[in-house]
Amino acid sequence: MLLKSTTRHVHIFAAEVKDNELIPSDQVLTLDIDPDNELNWSDEARQKVNAEFDRLVGNAKGEALTDYNLRRIGSDLEHFVRGLLQSGEISYNLKSRVLNYSLGLPRVTSDQPTA
Repeated sequence: MLLKSTTRHVHIFAAEVKDNELIPSDQVLTLDIDPDNELNWSDEARQKVNAEFDRLVGNAKGEALTDYNLRRIGSDLEHFVRGLLQSGEISYNLKSRVLNYSLGLPRVTSDQPTA
């Protein structure tokens, strides 16, 4: 059975990718960041998410690979993505087919000076 954790912007599978197919594994976790392209990403921001994923997986080393543990990593990673959005390191993709502001309303800046 394929264990997985799916949040709005983070999908984690207990599987490895071979020929564009997920092959269940109890040794490998595969991360899919923002599969619906709802956010605008820089390479640096993606690297930060991958590094945080590696850190979270490392912290869970030795624990059983269970649905609960995988969902906990996914949830923590979703919160990390929210932090990147709130700090302005990533932004909503307003041309996405789905506009779902699940991480909070987008910031709108005005070019007009305030009085």
